Amino acid sequence: MPKVVITFPEGKHKVLTMSYDDGKAADRRLVEIFNRYGIKGTFHLNSGLFGTGDRIPENEVAELYRNHEISVHTVTHPTIARSPKEQLLHEILEDRKNLERITDYTVRGMSYPNGSYNSYIKELLPYLGIEYSRTVNSTGDFSIPDDLLEWNPTCHHNKELMQRADDFLNLHKKQYLYMMYVWGHSYEFDNDQNWDLIEHFCEYVGNREDIWYATNIEIVDYMKAFKNLKFSASSQFVFNPSAMSVWLSVDEKIFEVKGGSQLLLTEEALAE
Repeated sequence: MPKVVITFPEGKHKVLTMSYDDGKAADRRLVEIFNRYGIKGTFHLNSGLFGTGDRIPENEVAELYRNHEISVHTVTHPTIARSPKEQLLHEILEDRKNLERITDYTVRGMSYPNGSYNSYIKELLPYLGIEYSRTVNSTGDFSIPDDLLEWNPTCHHNKELMQRADDFLNLHKKQYLYMMYVWGHSYEFDNDQNWDLIEHFCEYVGNREDIWYATNIEIVDYMKAFKNLKFSASSQFVFNPSAMSVWLSVDEKIFEVKGGSQLLLTEEALAE
């Protein structure tokens, strides 16, 4: 039986994703930096607060975040673990509806406002169309999440970011998949006067051939597509019922299993 393991697209084994909350004016500068270095971000927005204070106005949202993902952060940013269920439902569903109206795509992700959540909220989210939600509980590691509704990031950008970047770039054991997940608020760069930090980080880790740069939902969709692959009992062939391609390492050779196709994976199977 062949040794089959998942890889990221094009056989890569590392992914970088960025996650920023609240949709304030500093996102304009952050998005420009991401775009310059080929980095993808997920921006968690409060649709009920668009245009208030220094927040991005609604009419700018679709174009500003066009190359990235926008995601639920509730309508008005309450501490939802303290909210009645009626308010909880309203805050999440209405934010989804508002964001989907603006972007014309299905919004399926979230980050917990004020880092607030509990087991009841986690159980409820799939019924509200939410497939993942990010916490503020940094792990310091590069693991793939086991629980997408309690998705813990690697680090906040103010917590040893460049050291984490060094560690990430030096990961070379291809028997593992690695994910670096950075979170924060763009206005913190203004407050801390350290835009040079994120500029340096993005220049350092961006535009590399061995890293997949993805939004949160792209990672979710890819991992689900892998789980949906239909392997023969002998692992000699596989059928991909999803629309997207999935890449596999088969005895250390990289195979692309295109959406809607079946692929032979071994020389023995090809010979037959």
